[in-house]
Formats: sequence, C-alpha cells, structure tokens
Amino acid sequence: MVALNDDERIDYLLAEDHMHIIQSSEVFSFSLDAVLLAHFAYVPIKKGHILDLCTGNGVIPLLLSRRTNASIVGVEIQTRLADMAKRSVELNNLDNRLTMIHGDLKEMKTELGHSTFDVVTCNPPYFPTPAETEHNDNPHLTAARHEVYCTLEDVVKACKLHVRPGGKVAMVHRPDRLVDIIFLFRQYRIEPKRVRFVYPKYGREANMLLIEGTRDGKEGLTILPPLYIYHADNTYTKEAEGIIYGK
Repeated sequence: MVALNDDERIDYLLAEDHMHIIQSSEVFSFSLDAVLLAHFAYVPIKKGHILDLCTGNGVIPLLLSRRTNASIVGVEIQTRLADMAKRSVELNNLDNRLTMIHGDLKEMKTELGHSTFDVVTCNPPYFPTPAETEHNDNPHLTAARHEVYCTLEDVVKACKLHVRPGGKVAMVHRPDRLVDIIFLFRQYRIEPKRVRFVYPKYGREANMLLIEGTRDGKEGLTILPPLYIYHADNTYTKEAEGIIYGK
C-alpha cells in the first residue's frame, strides 16, 4: 500500500473498480476534460510510445493504459502532483509501462529526445496568466488553470519537438482558444485533422473542444459531431455516460 499525505484520498478511476488514483481537494482532482481527452486521442493498441504533458496526478496515462499496451510517459512540473502521479502508478502496479517525470515540459529534450513519441497528449492550463492579485489563493490550482509555468505556444512547441513525423498530437482546451491553437499547430508543423466541440447541454454554447493534429500531415480537417454531456434534467446523455463509465 502506498503512503498518503493528510489531504489525500484514493478514488476509483471512474467505473474501473480495479484501478485507483490518488487525489486531493487541496492540490488536484481530475475533471471531465481529462476523461474526454483520454477517450478522444488516437492510441496505438499493441505497442508504441505515448507522452502526456501537464499530466497532473497522472489521470490521462492511467486512463490510456486501459486502451493500449504502449509505454506511457507523463511530465508534470508541480512537485506534489508529480509525486501523486508516481504513487498512483505504483498503486496500480503499472510501473512496467507508465513512467511519471517531475520536470518542465520546456526542458525535456535531453531526457525524452527528439521525435521519439507516436502520440503526445496534453490537458494544458486554459487561461493566460493573470496579474498576481488575480491568482487563486491555492498556488496548485493557479498553476493548473493559468499559464504560469507554460504558455500555449510552449505546449505546442513541446508537442512538436517530441512527436515523430506522422505522429499524433491531441489536446483539450476551451473553444475561445481554437484560433490560437490552429495558428500554433500550423506554425509548428502540426496539421489539424480532427476537432470536436463539447457542450454541457443542448442549446448551450460549447465549453470545451478536443483537437488532434498530425505532425507534417496533409491538409484536411474533419469537424466531428457535437458531444453533449447532460440532458435538460442533468442526467448524462447516453454517449457521455458511455465515455465516462465505459458502458
């Protein structure tokens, strides 16, 4: 059994009663965006190498491990979160396939190499860095939500550096950053190939987007059907329930 800090707990990883994850309401708990990205991203089934940037407590690598036998590396700059991720991997006996690294995604070239991964995923901070007077009282939440340690360009640049030619880059973000994402993808030779907008309910504006590109890929973008999360009565739609609970 792994050791827990006073503010930590062990949760089931969604419907996977045999998989667990270490979480903390004071430091980090994963949310729906990570689950949707782990479902959306292309992954090689039998073998390969996957990199997850801004991995937090390792939720995306853990979720992806259900879909692939590839090796998966997660990179997280916050010390507490990287430690939580490492212990969650140990908790699930996945040390042979999952590796969590405490480090800065802007400085991983020596450790991770150039053009070495088949897939790179990322659930980055969504918001440009506010003034310090606007920061959340909790520095962990500020860093997770705002571009304190890395900008969107830093993220896209790192994705391009580490993914192989022809490899996939998948990201979850907010719809109001779509133009920025596509601009940066193309600037760093990642051709956008698939986009899906996520809506909280029918009749509401999209509040998330999923996007995947191919390094050095040919032009051709597919806009996938919308994904709705809740019915009007706040119950999950059939598709959302299938993604979240694996039904």
